[in-house]
Amino acid sequence: MSVTNTRPGGRSSRIRAAVHRAVRELLATEPAEALTLPVVAGRAGVHPTTLYRRWGSLADLLADVATSRFSGDIVVPDTGSLREDLVRWTTDVAADLTDPDVLALMRAAVGSGTQGGCACAADRHAQLAAMLDRERERGGDPPEVGRAVDALLGPLYYRAVFTEHPAEPGWARELVDALLR
Repeated sequence: MSVTNTRPGGRSSRIRAAVHRAVRELLATEPAEALTLPVVAGRAGVHPTTLYRRWGSLADLLADVATSRFSGDIVVPDTGSLREDLVRWTTDVAADLTDPDVLALMRAAVGSGTQGGCACAADRHAQLAAMLDRERERGGDPPEVGRAVDALLGPLYYRAVFTEHPAEPGWARELVDALLR
């Protein structure tokens, strides 16, 4: 009988961390168009075949980095009020979207294809769903997740990615008020 020993945090984990760090560093200093798997591999100190074998394409790598970055980065508030939960959450998301490194990663991931865009928003969808489900459990009648995504994330992401006007806390409150009317 053979026993397989896995190494949590082993070489695979170190390579993934180095590659993710390399992507973030490159996006902070270079235009997204300059990113290629060989460039990332060179920055990470690994052979390009490692990246091709693990991720297959730059789009897949960017989606993985985006998923890692956008998972669990915003805490879902629980104030006892859906309105206040959504205001706090929307304000936190808006603040996160003002970080130039976050914007560079989002633009690169979205530019790499549908999968990258989904990676930038999947956790945010889950967070919204959690707040809306909690309101249903309290006996409230919250909007559907899709409507909340369109009313809150749509404008936040549009403003962050396509304009130079950061979302202000008052504007975040207006988005929530419009959703809950």
